[in-house]
Amino acid sequence: MSGRDDAHDHGLQHDLQRMHDLARENIGRRRTLRLLFSVSGAALIGACGGGSASSGESTSTTTPAPTPTPTPTPTATGSCVADPEETNGPYPADGSNSRNGTVVNVLDDSGIVRGDIRSSFGSSTATASGLYTTLTITLVNVNGGCAPLAGYAIYIWHCDINGKYSLYDLPAENYLRGLGVTDANGQLTFTTIFAGCYDGRYPHIHFEVYPSLARATAYGNRILCSQFAMPAATCSTVYATSAYASSRNNFAGESISSDNVFGDNSAAQQAAMTIAMTGDITNGFTGTVTVGVAI
Repeated sequence: MSGRDDAHDHGLQHDLQRMHDLARENIGRRRTLRLLFSVSGAALIGACGGGSASSGESTSTTTPAPTPTPTPTPTATGSCVADPEETNGPYPADGSNSRNGTVVNVLDDSGIVRGDIRSSFGSSTATASGLYTTLTITLVNVNGGCAPLAGYAIYIWHCDINGKYSLYDLPAENYLRGLGVTDANGQLTFTTIFAGCYDGRYPHIHFEVYPSLARATAYGNRILCSQFAMPAATCSTVYATSAYASSRNNFAGESISSDNVFGDNSAAQQAAMTIAMTGDITNGFTGTVTVGVAI
């Protein structure tokens, strides 16, 4: 037999002693390996280090934490003009006046928050006739780099094709009035008809700005009341149609510069208050306008 096989013939005591010796040898090997790893690792780190050997001090390089990138604040393109405060006129239905001894306030009516303002809501559902028009309003902060203002409420109202106002001239109707809230881009869009023109005024749309929908319940909470001017060239086109015959005669003697509301504003303000409009009498019109407020 080989020497390895002979080891099994020396009895239990011999085997136990042999197992003890082997265990000690294994422990020694593990300790030796750890020592060798520690020494070689230290040597490797020393060889790769970037510190000066003559300084006697170890050096370390700390990677700076990345600087958080701020979330950009959306801004409107171009410059913006603060819209002037203007009268809300005799037909606002915002709680500021009365008709036949009763305060008229459509702002607290269910249904006033809507995008399409062509029809009445409530007891009447009549729809105002006239050329289809959409109006997108962008609200910006003139004190904040023209940044869009989200979450603000805007109330608009205007006359029909014959220059009549709902709730006053037409007490059974409340059409051509609506309230909306600006989105993340400071915008909201109303669907309406092209406003008519009545004697003594340049064609216009009234509006009021409120700090929130919750506050848009009465005129006392508004932060701005002003008016939009309809573009003269489009007015000439629209009022040439038979449906707007009465507006055509009233518009003939009006201009934005001679108007008793728009006339005393600067040229820049008049331009900012005038709706930019595209379209035609067949397909309707699309208007855009920017309202500047100081927040």
